[in-house]
Amino acid sequence: MARLLVDGETELGGDNQFVLENWIETAPFEDLVGLEIEHAGHGSARLSCVFRVKLAQGGGVMHGGALTTLADTCVAMAIKSLLPEPTVFATTHLEMTFLQPVRRGRVTAEAVVSGPRGRTVTGEAVICDENDEKVAEFVSEFRIARGQGYADPDEP
Repeated sequence: MARLLVDGETELGGDNQFVLENWIETAPFEDLVGLEIEHAGHGSARLSCVFRVKLAQGGGVMHGGALTTLADTCVAMAIKSLLPEPTVFATTHLEMTFLQPVRRGRVTAEAVVSGPRGRTVTGEAVICDENDEKVAEFVSEFRIARGQGYADPDEP
């Protein structure tokens, strides 16, 4: 869990406004959503989140953005399990397929990643509800920032 150094409602505008205690750790937004890291290692991760009222959309089911956050963060933690601290990387493409609504309980994402190939890491996650029913599938691509020892074959 991130340690805030300023009031959480402060506009982000400088360095040192929060600290992550560990390399594989949730950041302020992920804490706000309530994500919990259950496992991260060897290119895989498992994260979960309890469906609370604040995560509902207007129809009363879990908001797709909350599910996407869970999946995207799960892949990011799997990536962090392969890359050295403090490698900078970001999501460049994602695709989420929703299969059925989440109405209650704990939701779990399990992710696996492959790479890096040059500066690209690909990941997949499956999200299941508390009954272990698949509710969504997620695929993504991340890029490692330049200048960190990873290079694409066509880069100088």
